[in-house]
Formats: sequence, C-alpha cells, structure tokens
Amino acid sequence: MKTLVTVNTPAESIARVRKADYSLSDQGIKNLHLAYWNLTTEALTEEAIFRNEGSLVSGGPLVANTGKHTARSANDKFVVRETDSEGNVWWGVYNRPTSPENFKVLYHRMLAFLQGHDVFVQDVYAGADEAFRMPVRIVTELAWHSHFVRNMFILPQSLEEYKSFVPEFTIIDMPSFKATPEMDGTSSETFICLSFEKKLIIIGNTAYAGEIKKSVFTVLNYLLPLSGVLPMHCSANVNPENSDDVALFFGLSGTGKTTLSADSTRRLIGDDEHGWSDNGIFNFEGGCYAKVIGLSETAEPEIYATTQRFGTILENVVFDPATRLVDLNDGSLTENTRASYPLEFIANAVPEKKAGHPKNIILLTCDASGVMPPISRLTPNQALYQFISGYTSKVGGTEVGLGKEPDPTFSACFGGPFMVHHPYRYAELLKQKIEKYGVTCWLVNTGWVGGAFGVGKRISIKYTRSLLNAALSGKLANVQYKKDPVFGFEIPEACPGVPVEVLDPATSWNDKAEYDKRYKDLALRFKKNFEKFAEHTPQEVIDAGPKV
Repeated sequence: MKTLVTVNTPAESIARVRKADYSLSDQGIKNLHLAYWNLTTEALTEEAIFRNEGSLVSGGPLVANTGKHTARSANDKFVVRETDSEGNVWWGVYNRPTSPENFKVLYHRMLAFLQGHDVFVQDVYAGADEAFRMPVRIVTELAWHSHFVRNMFILPQSLEEYKSFVPEFTIIDMPSFKATPEMDGTSSETFICLSFEKKLIIIGNTAYAGEIKKSVFTVLNYLLPLSGVLPMHCSANVNPENSDDVALFFGLSGTGKTTLSADSTRRLIGDDEHGWSDNGIFNFEGGCYAKVIGLSETAEPEIYATTQRFGTILENVVFDPATRLVDLNDGSLTENTRASYPLEFIANAVPEKKAGHPKNIILLTCDASGVMPPISRLTPNQALYQFISGYTSKVGGTEVGLGKEPDPTFSACFGGPFMVHHPYRYAELLKQKIEKYGVTCWLVNTGWVGGAFGVGKRISIKYTRSLLNAALSGKLANVQYKKDPVFGFEIPEACPGVPVEVLDPATSWNDKAEYDKRYKDLALRFKKNFEKFAEHTPQEVIDAGPKV
C-alpha cells in the first residue's frame, strides 16, 4: 500500500514498539514509508479494515479475499541454482531452476518497488522443538497477511526476544508487485523464488496466503534432512494418557489431515507440518489452515467453532454483507476456502506442540476411482512405496487450474511441491524411524466407495473415524485380514461400526467387471509413476508395489 499522506493509520503510533535491533535496513530494505513491527492480532485487524483489506463477520472472524489467485501457483515456483545447494536439490517439475542473475534482477526491482511503501513485519519461529527451530522474518504488503503469519507460526514471548531477533531466513511478499517474464525469467507475472544462498524468498503477484506458509515448509524440507530430522506433510495427534502413542496422518490437501486429526478423544499436536527427530514429533507451526468448504458443525465441531470467533481469518469465504453471516457451503469464489486460526483455538490441542514418537502412521488418500479399500495394513516396505508414490485425487482447487472434479495424481511424499531433496532421501529417514520405533502403518482411503466419482459416493467421516479409532486403539490388531491380490496389503474383514460392504470395495460395486478394470488401471498408474524413482530406490521397496 502506498503512503497514506494525510491520515494516520490505527497502529502508526505503535509501529516501532516491537522493532528488532537487526532492522530491515541491515538487510538492504530501505526508504520505506513505515514498517509496522510485530503488531498484535487486534492491531492488525484494525489496520486490515482501515486499509479495506477485509471485513469482520458474525462472531468476529476477518474475511479476506485473495483475488485472482485462490490457490498455490505451483508452476510459478523457482529455486535459484547455486553452488552450495545444487547437488542436494531434486531438480524438475517441483524445483524449477532459475539463475542467480535472474533472481538478483527481480529482487532489486522489488526493492525499488518497496520504496515509499508501508510494510508489515513479523519475526516468528518455525519449529516447536528449540533444537531445530528456525527464526523467520516475514515482510508483507498486506496487514491481513501479517495477521496470517501470527496465526500460523510460533511467536516470541517477550519484548526482549523481539528486540534481539535475528532471522535465519526472510520472506518478502508483495502481491501488487509483478514480474516481467522477459526480463526476470519467470513463467508469468506471478513468482515464488527461493535462494538458499541468500536465505531469502520473494513472492509477487499473488495474495494467496498459503504461499507464505508453504515457502517456510519448503525451506525446512531442505534444511532438516541435512541434520537427520524428517520433515513431514502430515497432521499429528497423541493419546492423552501416553505421550508415546502419537499418530501421524500424511496426505495432500483435501484428504482429511486436518479433519481426522481434530479428534475429541485425542490431543492435537498440529494439522499440517511436522518434524520427527530423536526427541519425537514437533509441529513446525503455531496454527492451522483448514479447508472449510462444506464444513459440518456436527461432523467437525472443533474446526467449525473456529469459524465463529475473533482471531480467525476466513479466506475467500462468502458472507451476507447485511447480516454478516458466512456461508461455508458457497464455493462461488473457490472450492479452496480456508480458515487460519491459532492452534489453541482447538480446545484439546497440546500447548507445547510436540510429543513422543509415533505408534501409528496413517497414509491418507482420496481415491476418486472408488477401488481402494477404506483401510488396509501395510508392511514397512509397502508403506515406503505408498509414501514415495503419494497417490490421491486433488479436489476443490487447491492449486491453480483445478476444478470441482477430482484430478487423480501422484505427489511424492504426499507433498511433492515442497520436497527439495530426492523423495527417497525422505523415505530413507522414514524407514529408519519406522524400524527403530516399531510403528504400524495404515493406508486409509477417504475417497469414493460403491463406484467412481459421479457414480459412487464419498465415504462418510463417521465410518472413517470408526476405522481410525479401531486402528489406533488396537482393536484391529486381532481381527481376520485378507491379502489384496494386486497391492499386497492386508484388508480387515471386520471393524466395529463399519458395514462389511464398506470394508471391501469390490462388494459395493454393481458392475464387478468395471471394478476390476479400474483397479487394474490404478495399479498400472502406480507402476508407471514409480518408474521415475526406481534408480534411487532399493529393490525391496520397488517389489512392494502392485502386481499386475
């Protein structure tokens, strides 16, 4: 936002109260109009409304719209090809290279653009385990983005901590700044560019707040494996009676990570991004970023309650301007509507945001073809095969270009766009930890049963919760299993509260021949996808894949 010459903004008088001694000018960011340092949620809400960035709705949430970009711009992400990091980066569709020269030109143009502007600065931490915590400075053009950062990351606890803060990485996010592809080497006017050498990420021409969150995750996905820590795109909860009874839920957006981990019988560690060190599991974040399209107060009461209180940001959620009531079923702006809120808004969340080691790992997939069983037990090698494959169906516009119909896809490690190393580097760390801590692994399908998308129906959350409760409580340990003839995993023949026809997808299809055809087709997709990983993957993991 350009200088507001004649009007003082609500927080202008306190803009520098929590300013760090290591300032923006020390980082080469100069000639700003005013930097607002580490404002509270209340002050940022006032600033956002004053600057016409959003509206307060019933219950107190701030509704903000992201404009053109309502999802991540995966094709506009670039990593600078640099000497120190080049050999560690898995170059390709997820990590597109750009030159140091292109990055320098783009960054200097952004610095020139910033002159005379107001910015909002948040100094935060990524990582609840202090042994692996990364200090991050996030500079935003929009006040509500600064609010988002406070919701999503871990905050310093004193004025002295703010004063002495020195960032390890810096993110600058300017939605109104556009790249010039011919000059900057970008694919479009939108960009997310990451330099490990400069310890800097610059984002332009997109107001989708998820780009900030996932940029931090990408950096941690590079740095932590170098220290033997496994970064994971997963939610996590823990048995309140046993800190070493942790459950991890891997999965892409739309597979149920947030919903299924928010379980009233267990305590929530976090809903999306975690690390696994020798100390146990720790959340990277301080908040949640939940999809809220069609959110049910009955099925998801903990998350629903957050959409009715001050401090939550509702992203691209439609509301009535007269009554200020939101409509969580309205997907006219995007199916990828989101709520950003602090973790403590979930009543049974773990304040420390960390716990012991996992007892169970759940790999979530949303199978739109309707042939995968709702739950199956995996051997360690089968778990690695599924982990590296990362099969699901993308739903509801979580990336630019996706419509309402599910798009079958494979995303390595259930988070391919954020993986910087080769997928087997993460899989190898996962294997070591599964074996060391004796973890039981499950594959859970939250997608369709009784037929493919358009014919069958999506499995109910009620049934999925019953399956998970049985798995996590040990009730599935002693039931009879049958081996799947194609994928080799074990399918339970009974589970309390779940009909037999739900457990075995083949019995719920009217057309058995069509079921067999689609199952074989899916198995062939797995094998075709895995070809690109075969060179760096041990044979026993390859052999754990489907037999066609």
